[in-house]
Amino acid sequence: MEDDILLSQNSYQLIIANINNHKSPRDHKVRDTIIAIVDEFFRNNNSTLLYICETGDSKQSMRSRLFEYWFSTYNRKALFTMISSSIVDEEGVVNFATIILRNDNPNLSEIIAEFTESIQLLSQKPE
Repeated sequence: MEDDILLSQNSYQLIIANINNHKSPRDHKVRDTIIAIVDEFFRNNNSTLLYICETGDSKQSMRSRLFEYWFSTYNRKALFTMISSSIVDEEGVVNFATIILRNDNPNLSEIIAEFTESIQLLSQKPE
């Protein structure tokens, strides 16, 4: 329980929404804003960033690809490890998740192993 409290006290949530419903998937201003947020996060934290794509409009695959594209243009990307995965839930919805962490994170191997194990566990069909 104490770990849950610590996690929630040290967690941040960022939601980016297209409230005007304008089509702009390659908007450089949006990309630059996302990169600036990621950059600022890692300047202040040697932690893990978890990116989960919203699924309500069935555009999660596009969101995942776009985020990966944006990150691929980041001039400091070599300083980070990025791992993406997808999980199909029991309703058949594909959920995309990505973790990004600095390569100098002292828990790099453990975090990658836990993410991988969690994805494998969540991907197993219940009996």
